[in-house]
Amino acid sequence: MKKIIHQLLPFIKKFKIHVFLNIFFNLLYALFSSLAFIALIPMLNVLFDKTTVVTEAPVWHGLGDLKNYGQNLLNYKVSGYLADGNAQMALVIVIAIVIFTFLLKNLFGYLAMQHVMYLRNGVLTALRKDMYQKIIQLPVSFYSKRQKGDVMARILGDINEMQNSFFIILELIVREPLTIVFSLALMFTISWELSIFVLCFIPVAGFLISRIGKSLKSNSLKAQQESGRLISIVEESLTGLKIVKSYNAEPIFTANFTKSADSILRLSNKIGLKNNLAGPVSEVLGIATIAVLLWYGGKLVLIDNIIEGTTFIAFMGLAYAILTPAKAISKASYKVKNGMAAADRVFEILHEADQMEDHSNALQFKTFENNIRINNISFKYENDLVLKNFSVEVKKGKTVALVGQSGSGKSTIANLVTRFYDVNEGSITIDGINIKDMTKKSLRDQIGLVTQDSILFNDSIKNNLLIGKPDASESDMIAALKIANAWEFVQELPNGINTNVGDAGNNFSGGQKQRLSIARAVLKNPPIMILDEATSALDTESERLVQVALENMMKNRTSIVIAHRLSTIQNADLIVVMKQGEIVEQGTHTTLLQANGTYKRLVDMQSFE
Repeated sequence: MKKIIHQLLPFIKKFKIHVFLNIFFNLLYALFSSLAFIALIPMLNVLFDKTTVVTEAPVWHGLGDLKNYGQNLLNYKVSGYLADGNAQMALVIVIAIVIFTFLLKNLFGYLAMQHVMYLRNGVLTALRKDMYQKIIQLPVSFYSKRQKGDVMARILGDINEMQNSFFIILELIVREPLTIVFSLALMFTISWELSIFVLCFIPVAGFLISRIGKSLKSNSLKAQQESGRLISIVEESLTGLKIVKSYNAEPIFTANFTKSADSILRLSNKIGLKNNLAGPVSEVLGIATIAVLLWYGGKLVLIDNIIEGTTFIAFMGLAYAILTPAKAISKASYKVKNGMAAADRVFEILHEADQMEDHSNALQFKTFENNIRINNISFKYENDLVLKNFSVEVKKGKTVALVGQSGSGKSTIANLVTRFYDVNEGSITIDGINIKDMTKKSLRDQIGLVTQDSILFNDSIKNNLLIGKPDASESDMIAALKIANAWEFVQELPNGINTNVGDAGNNFSGGQKQRLSIARAVLKNPPIMILDEATSALDTESERLVQVALENMMKNRTSIVIAHRLSTIQNADLIVVMKQGEIVEQGTHTTLLQANGTYKRLVDMQSFE
């Protein structure tokens, strides 16, 4: 608990004014909650004709005598009305005091809740913003071993769980304990013997409730992890819906979903059973305490005549005022355990170290002048090396193509040059500067990336293009679309560049999506372009259109082209043939054909496709 509160403090400090106001109003709420029951005593005295007769107006002796002065002044006024035979007016006065006290109690309670609401919602929004920023900033490698659904569950479900459970403590940490303290203080002034009975109840209740709730946190953690898996199943099902349907695999995915949902059901029931025990346990203990109070208090009133019956009734009200917050605290302690499990998962992401963070003295890479050198690099995603002692130079203005069978490490080069991953051995330099010594932002500002999968976002064509250059004008966008061979179909759309592309760009064909992706890269206008199998998923007609767009884009640019279809890279200045992470051949299209080696065999194989 201390650890989580310590982690939350930086977020809470942003809203400290609401913390102070919440404490202030809760202090007043707790005070008037206790005074509300004391205010019942004069009313009961009038009703049962037990009012202490005061015939002389009391004299003010300072704040130290405030209680006696207030009590005597009230009795003096009430006695006067009773002596004049105006009992109704005396009753109105004492009832007005009761109403006013309860009114102030509820007013301060409302104001306290308002400020804790601002605090809670503000902290959770700040948490959610920081978490999203962290998720966006973490390297691609962080997600290679994680389910997207689990991350989504943390930023959505777990933060909501913190709001619904853990943050209840912000409401209770001041109000309920102070209510107990003020009530006990007033109870001791009435009868210390009766107060001891109430005090005995609190530790017993706390012990029993803590025993019941001991395993709640572990069950909550399991439930939240399973919720992440459930979201992943839904996300994967929707992403691959065509495959699911075409293979009639609905029963498999339904079974996976059902298994996960049933697991959450079992865990939720376990958590719920223990949560539901909080109320009955504290209720039974409360009734037991009240029963003992009635027995012992009745003896003090009826037999020993130590306290008045009207005072005893008010004392019972104060006892109830203690039992209610004690019960609320016991219920909250269960919910807090759920919230602690959620908070652990949230802070695990927030405290995740960025293994590829920029150095403190990282350089700003501003202009590309000479070349890109890949120097004897080796790299592995997990255990086996994907690249081994790989070296190549890409000179400014030249096009270098990487070819080879699937799994030969071609796309890995794109991942390493853009620093989605860092090399294990060797180095990648641009103009002689190691890319690890540059800020990632300045490096990527100089690079345009077009991937095999045309990644478009569910927004307008315009906003998808502006990702590359937020300040671009409409004429700039149209020019980029023309270079990418996309303006011909965009201008025919009813809303032109304001047309929504749909989820993942599904309102357009594969070739159209790819040309929009190329237009985005053209609009960015970077000096270095990386094309990762940009035409491999297209039909022949679309490939021709996209290839023209690519050639337009690569003019006067330095390009690294990862190619599956060798017909698209025949004009490259250098073709590097890869096999199992190593270079087996390199040269121009003509020289490699004459060498009659691996490249020639790949060309011959594709000529029969």
